[in-house]
Amino acid sequence: MEYMIVKTLHILSSTILFGTGIGSAFYMLRACLTARREPPMAPAAAMVVGHVVQADLWFTTSTIIFQPLSGWYLTHLAGIPLTSRWLMITYALYLLAGACWLPVVWIQLRMRDMAREAVAAGRPLPPRFWQYFGVWVALGIPAFFALVVVFYLMVAKPV
Repeated sequence: MEYMIVKTLHILSSTILFGTGIGSAFYMLRACLTARREPPMAPAAAMVVGHVVQADLWFTTSTIIFQPLSGWYLTHLAGIPLTSRWLMITYALYLLAGACWLPVVWIQLRMRDMAREAVAAGRPLPPRFWQYFGVWVALGIPAFFALVVVFYLMVAKPV
């Protein structure tokens, strides 16, 4: 019973992690691209980037901490060696995703602040905002694919 409870929490947590990432990326991408085409939409971009920062703080951060803890406990309960090949690949991919995510948090904070300043001053989003946006997209792509493979490994547990 304990294993099933922890496994359910682990799956829910991974779903929240992945779902928040996909949802946040979708809305931030849409808001920023719309603001680029239609500069009067900068207030919408500022609001969405602010909400993405909050979602990362509340949902992503908590699940990033919970996932390895619950995963390690599940392997313990199941008697799976922590050095299993599929787990080693999972660790590496999870670290890759985290290495992409940490600078993204900083970038999102800067983008949020720049967008708010632009809106307050009645100016369009500055060129630096768009540079950060490009890096944000570039870091999101490997993080996304790393987590897709982690999902596969979590389900398949290949020998």
